[in-house]
Amino acid sequence: MARISGVNIPTQKRVEVALTYIFGIGLSSSQQILANAGVDGNIRVKDLSDSEVDKIRGIIDTDFNVEGDLRREVTMNIKRLTDLGTYRGLRHRRGLPVRGQRSKTNARTRKGPRRTVAGKKK
Repeated sequence: MARISGVNIPTQKRVEVALTYIFGIGLSSSQQILANAGVDGNIRVKDLSDSEVDKIRGIIDTDFNVEGDLRREVTMNIKRLTDLGTYRGLRHRRGLPVRGQRSKTNARTRKGPRRTVAGKKK
């Protein structure tokens, strides 16, 4: 089993798809990495040689911000917004949608399950 950036890459999948298991690498980034390394994306991870794995690992380490570093950067960006008191920061703090979606009806994923409010007494 190949281990890249602290993530165990699935051995039965194509290399192109297997690299997307690393946080911060999508399909287009994966294809770019394989092109730079000169590795065919259609072969399986189990068929990679050690030198090819080392090439891929080196490219990811030098050119991409992945896993723990990327997660830390994202949380620091959110923390900066909340500390500044920006509108986006307030939305993050309140657990509401940040990117302009309506929240009167939808937004249940972000707001959580409904909380019933007692009706007005007569």
